[in-house]
Amino acid sequence: MTKRPDLYAILGVPPSATQAEISHAYRALLHQHHPDTRPQDDESQGAESDTALEQVLAAYAVLHNPARRADYDRQFTTPAHQARRARQQPLNHHGEHSQPPIIAGPVRWHRTH
Repeated sequence: MTKRPDLYAILGVPPSATQAEISHAYRALLHQHHPDTRPQDDESQGAESDTALEQVLAAYAVLHNPARRADYDRQFTTPAHQARRARQQPLNHHGEHSQPPIIAGPVRWHRTH
């Protein structure tokens, strides 16, 4: 049986990372390893970047989806990681660890005459 890679380590984020932190890390690594944006100096580095890019894409495919991330966390993280992640998530008004159902942006007030 092969050991499954740590998807959080591939993206360079902690298990308690927010979706925004995961997306930011993904975009930075994508820019670094993508064939269109990386330097074309050495072919051996290109092969390494291709491998790294495949790992980054696979890690992001799991961690950006909340349901797939939860499945990954249940199956492949240690109980210490799960406890640390649970402590760092704020409780909602129902006492559960989750995002609010609606996130509102800034409000613009218009003067009425």
